[in-house]
Amino acid sequence: MKVYTKKGDKGTTQLIGGTRVQKNVLRIEAYGTIDELNSYIGLIRDQNIDKQYKNALIEIQDRLFTLGSILALDPNKKGMKLPELINEDTTFLENEIDTMQDLLQPMTHFVLPGGHTTVSYAQIARCVCRRAERIISELSLSEKVDEIVLAYVNRLSDYLFVLGRKLSLDLNAEEQIWKPRM
Repeated sequence: MKVYTKKGDKGTTQLIGGTRVQKNVLRIEAYGTIDELNSYIGLIRDQNIDKQYKNALIEIQDRLFTLGSILALDPNKKGMKLPELINEDTTFLENEIDTMQDLLQPMTHFVLPGGHTTVSYAQIARCVCRRAERIISELSLSEKVDEIVLAYVNRLSDYLFVLGRKLSLDLNAEEQIWKPRM
């Protein structure tokens, strides 16, 4: 099977179900941003971090492929069998957040992203995740989007934020407090 099909040369792509759409439609932007997020999560996973986090990130990457396929499905095609997101996927993120937060000092200020390259990767992934959430939220105004998709992406951005803080602790990186100029 060749990677190139030439079918997209005129600016269209195919949804799961066969419908061709312009590459700039919101649905394509949504799952394209999820794909971008998945790549950044891979970058975090490639760093020298605890195996526990690597395993959690692999689980998350798998869920993001599921989420991408859900978004890539033509909403007018019924009865197609795809992998599903379930409530336990969101609960998994919540449990991971709670475990990490139990080891962190409570936040009293906003923290500037940075302090260590690995922490910065987590914060970039958080920002991409928030962008995906905004796009999916906008998509849900005009097309049906399963509520669990938005819930999962929202929780994932929280997870990535807390992961960044936990990696700061693990890597002895200083969290730089934002001190607004007044």
